[in-house]
Amino acid sequence: MSATEELTARLRGTVLPAVLTPMDTAGSVDLPALRRYAERIAAERVGGVAVWAHTGRGLCLAPADRRHVMTVWRDVLDVPVVAGAGVPRSERAATQPAAEDATVAMAVEAAGLGADAVMVYPMARYGGLPDGVERAVALHERVAAESGLPVLGFFLHAGAGGYPYPPELVRRLLALPSTAGIKIATLDRAVDCQDAVRAAQGSGRLVVTGEDRMFGPSLMWGADTALVGIAAARVGLTTAVLDAWTAGDAGAFLRASDRLDRFAEVTFLAPIEGYVRRMMWAAVWEGIIPEEAAHDPYGPPLPEAERHAVVACLEELATAGEGAAADEGAPV
Repeated sequence: MSATEELTARLRGTVLPAVLTPMDTAGSVDLPALRRYAERIAAERVGGVAVWAHTGRGLCLAPADRRHVMTVWRDVLDVPVVAGAGVPRSERAATQPAAEDATVAMAVEAAGLGADAVMVYPMARYGGLPDGVERAVALHERVAAESGLPVLGFFLHAGAGGYPYPPELVRRLLALPSTAGIKIATLDRAVDCQDAVRAAQGSGRLVVTGEDRMFGPSLMWGADTALVGIAAARVGLTTAVLDAWTAGDAGAFLRASDRLDRFAEVTFLAPIEGYVRRMMWAAVWEGIIPEEAAHDPYGPPLPEAERHAVVACLEELATAGEGAAADEGAPV
C-alpha cells in the first residue's frame, strides 16, 4: 500500500480540525498556550489535524513561528498532521514562478518537520488563465514530487483567497497518484459544492468537506471526511454530526446538525474573515486557549456583541436537552 493509499484509508470518515494558532496582539505565537491547546485537541477523538491552514493563519505566520507550530503539533499528536502549503503573506506580490516556488518550499519544509501530508492552497491567479487547469495540476505534481508527501487539493471560496475549481480540475487532481483527496470549502455556494463533490465521487479518493455553514448537507451530497475550522474549538459538535451520518441514525443526525448549525450561525457570518476571532472566543469559553493568547491580528475588528452571541450560543448548547452536554462535553 502506498503512503497516499494508507493516508486515505486512515483519514476516511474522520474529522480533522483546522486548528487555531494562539497569538498575542502583535501576532507572535504563544508557545505555552499552543502546547496546552494542542494537548486538549489531541485528547479529542480526531482523525488528524490541519496546521498552517487558514484558520491557523498559516500563510501569515513568520517562518520561525510556523516551524514552532508544526513542531508542537507533531510532538503532541500520534495522528496524521496535514500542513497547508501556499504563498506566505510576505510574498503575495511575487511573480507567478516565485509564488509557485514559495508553495513548493513550504511543502518541503512541512515534510522536513514531520507532516504526513500537504494541502495545497489555491493559486487564485490561475482562475483567469486559459491554461489554469494545466498549471494547477502541474503545481500539485511538483509539490508531491519535491516534498515526497501525499497531497490534498483545496477548493477554497474567494472570500478566503481561493477561486472556483471547475469539475475538470477536481477530476484531474484526483487522478494523480499522489493525491489523497480534495477539501471543498465553498462557504455558501451550494451548486459549486455539489458539482465538486460529484466530480470527486468514484475516484476512490477522500471527498473532504470544509463546509462549516453547509456541513450536514455536504455529507448528504457525498463528502466522506471533514477538515473544518468550526472544529477548532468545540470538536464534539462536529464529530457528532459525522458519526450520526455514518451510522445512518437520521434522528441523531438532525439533532447534531441543528446544534452545529446554530454554532455556525454565530461564528461563520459576515465579515467572514472574522470567523477566526470568533473561534478564538469559543476556545476561551471552552477553556482550551487563555484570554491573553486569543488574538487574531490579521482579521477585522468585531463588536463585543458578537462575542456575547458566541458565548450565549455555547452556553445554550451545553445546557440544552437531547444529550448535548454528554455528546460534546462540558466546559472546564
